[in-house]
Amino acid sequence: MRTAETPASLPSPVSGATPLGRPGAGLDLFLLAVAVSGISLSAPLIAATAAPALAIAFWRNAMAVGALTPLALTRHRAELRSMGRRNALLAVAAGALLALHFGLWLPSLHMTSVASSTALVTTTPIWTTLLLRLRGHRPPALVWAGTAVAFAGVVLLTGVDLTLSPRALAGDALALAGGMAAAGYVLLGAEVRRTVSTTAYTFVCYTTTAAVLLAACLVTGADLGGGYDGETWLKLALLTVAAQLLGHSLINRVVRGLGPSTTSTAILLETPGAALIAALWLGQTPPAAVYGALAVIMLGLALVVRANTRAAR
Repeated sequence: MRTAETPASLPSPVSGATPLGRPGAGLDLFLLAVAVSGISLSAPLIAATAAPALAIAFWRNAMAVGALTPLALTRHRAELRSMGRRNALLAVAAGALLALHFGLWLPSLHMTSVASSTALVTTTPIWTTLLLRLRGHRPPALVWAGTAVAFAGVVLLTGVDLTLSPRALAGDALALAGGMAAAGYVLLGAEVRRTVSTTAYTFVCYTTTAAVLLAACLVTGADLGGGYDGETWLKLALLTVAAQLLGHSLINRVVRGLGPSTTSTAILLETPGAALIAALWLGQTPPAAVYGALAVIMLGLALVVRANTRAAR
């Protein structure tokens, strides 16, 4: 009898197909919605937290590792020991790419406009689809169309006001590279998660991310907490729970079943989600385009899901 944990029941890591008719698909979609809600809190929380960007990225991963350690070392110790060299190296590589994503994108927010940075970093599903193509998969035309439609929704909300100043162009390049790094992170996670549990994978991945970001903070001299007040630490803890444990961890949970194409496209919903949360929490009136952008992104996501469902049949 096959179980949900057996590789044969999973979508191909190359194709990224999404068999929505399989048992548990509805739960995966619900968890994906929770994950997107969690990462949507990221930008408003970072904006409201008085700490350096790299330090924020380090602490959200370090705190997540602290929360996962008791579970990982008690219930998943045997699995960690038997992960195998390949899976362990892929998990470490995914963690390094996640650190690179944070390390490139967060500084770009201070070099170029938030609109340009947001639009360029959310090119992740485009790079995901291209990487799948390089691995031998031929994505259906509907996947390309859905990705383009979803990204158009982000551009509709943020705009892309590229300028010619060297600093702004450098910031745009950092944000674009951050989106590429995120695509690699999603694809490697999908590969490891075929045979490794969410807890074991995220423990290795986040530990690597935290270590790399700690090194970056020490090299750049970022304040790691010497002058933080209680409110800042509380916001860092909330960011860890919402964006890291509920956000990234649930994304790592569902990518095994939904596939990298659908998962990376759904992450585009972070942009309008953050705008709506900022309106409710920070009192920032969302632009009228946020509702239209949300509808456009949802349409693009629906096209990608439909294409991958057809491919899985």
